[in-house]
Amino acid sequence: MSKRVPAGDIALYRRLFTELLPYWPGMAGILLLSFAATPLSLLTPLPLKIAVDTVIGSQPVPEFLAPLLPSATSKTALLIAAGVLLIVVSVLTYGLALGLSLVRTYTGERLTLGFRAKLFNRAQHLSFDYHDRKGTLDAVYRIQNDATALRGFALSGVVPLCADAVSLFAMILVTAQIDPLLALVALTICPVLYLLTSICTRRARARWAELKAAESAAMGVVQEVLAALRTVKSFNREDQEGERFVGRAGKLVTGNVQVVLIEGAFDLLIGLTVALGTAAVLVIGVRHVQAGVLSLGSLLLIMGYLAQLYKPLETISRQVTKLQSYIASAERACALLDSPADVPQRPSARPLRRANGGIAFKRVSFAYGAERVLDDISFDVAAGTAVGIVGRTGAGKTTMMNLLARFYDPTGGRILLDGTDLRDYRVDDLRRQFALVLQEPVLFSTTIGENIAYARSDATQDEIIAAVQAANAHDFIARLPQGYDTPVGERGLTLSGGERQRISLARAFLKDAPILILDEPTSAVDTGTEAAIIESLDRLIAGRTSFVIAHRLSAIRHCDQIIHLEGGRLIGVGPAAPAGFPTVVAAEARAH
Repeated sequence: MSKRVPAGDIALYRRLFTELLPYWPGMAGILLLSFAATPLSLLTPLPLKIAVDTVIGSQPVPEFLAPLLPSATSKTALLIAAGVLLIVVSVLTYGLALGLSLVRTYTGERLTLGFRAKLFNRAQHLSFDYHDRKGTLDAVYRIQNDATALRGFALSGVVPLCADAVSLFAMILVTAQIDPLLALVALTICPVLYLLTSICTRRARARWAELKAAESAAMGVVQEVLAALRTVKSFNREDQEGERFVGRAGKLVTGNVQVVLIEGAFDLLIGLTVALGTAAVLVIGVRHVQAGVLSLGSLLLIMGYLAQLYKPLETISRQVTKLQSYIASAERACALLDSPADVPQRPSARPLRRANGGIAFKRVSFAYGAERVLDDISFDVAAGTAVGIVGRTGAGKTTMMNLLARFYDPTGGRILLDGTDLRDYRVDDLRRQFALVLQEPVLFSTTIGENIAYARSDATQDEIIAAVQAANAHDFIARLPQGYDTPVGERGLTLSGGERQRISLARAFLKDAPILILDEPTSAVDTGTEAAIIESLDRLIAGRTSFVIAHRLSAIRHCDQIIHLEGGRLIGVGPAAPAGFPTVVAAEARAH
């Protein structure tokens, strides 16, 4: 069976090392401090050798220590010197450990923050199709949990492996200087450790990948239920949802037990292998002492070094196995980074300051996978025209507007803005040409003022107030105890539906985009609130190219042009509501 690292793993390791490059000063500091631990560990057994061979026996002190001690030093003084050396080495060891811990913590937190930010930025640019298929919680899990893989890979994988490799090399050299045969015997366990590590690594990697997917799925249930808690409570489904969560999370119990069994069995085999190597060295070492080839102090020194020789060997073996958890997470994180963006930007894309607003659909088709949603749609809209879009649920109205804002690209045909294909504009410039007002307004868990200023971060307070007044929202905001500084709560649920919609309209006024997309802006409010919203909509639409998706005739009564869709096909385009539209309205009202 081949023991080579798979090509995919090599590419992943290269990718992770690339991600670590910006943090090389911290990594270098950790490595240097880790390397400094090796000479300190070499000094640890020396006090014991001095006490046994020189103080108790008659052996001279080690040559490199002789210049530090007077030639006529008494055995009492040597014993005191051995004790002082033990204290100094201990203080230096713990001081070094503190410095290493501080540098590791700082570098690790910076690594995690930087990688999380990169994943978060990428998640925002991924296609709606990706989030629809995977679910938003999948991206959240990768950002929050899988992002820590880079820190684990670097600080619990690369750094310890490098430090232990240096320590191992140093221990081999020192042991070989004292007794080459014992050094050779000690190293005979290396092929066995390599074979055990290779077998365990493959099995642990597969289990960790399954565990990450299962944990993400379990958290998906939590996010889904808490986001729809009102619905869950209204149907008394708490117990059933609890069972669904346990069913998903139950796989974690089995998976973790399997991982512990794999790692436990591996640790047992590693310990057994090291014990066999230690026993062989001990037997041969005692024979050398009996034969007068080796002093007792030297044997004790070798046994001390042997423990430190085997320690990096054990650590390397165990770290390679434990590293599989980080590798499994890193694969998931990198898969998010490598997912295609929502829409590609052409290298020759042109800038766009402010569009006039002329729109043309040229034989546009679109499909979600194998499901065809729009079929051969063609129409022209002059700049400044208010267009009503009608049709039954599932007719393709919202999809058509998603294509216009270039949230998706057509699978066939072209969409033109001022005579130019949308794909020929820079994506950011194109998105600045649109303001959206949705059926369910999207507010963030911050203040009313900050939610309105979301449209323009550089807006002044006077500009915000002017937009709010145009949206007929100033009076209700002014009555609030904190006014514009009032927090709206999660998703704006401390406000009524009409209040949330008027804040959404104020945001559209503040953005002052040349093209408006209004998706059912009055369907979720009462008739009294609807009148105030329609009044502000009339002001918002004036002079702009506007698309109004509606099931209520009142929402499109002032539109210049009506587009009727059914089953993804264009039924008619005209200056008035299509025949039978009141019937469509009544049917949709009953459906809603």
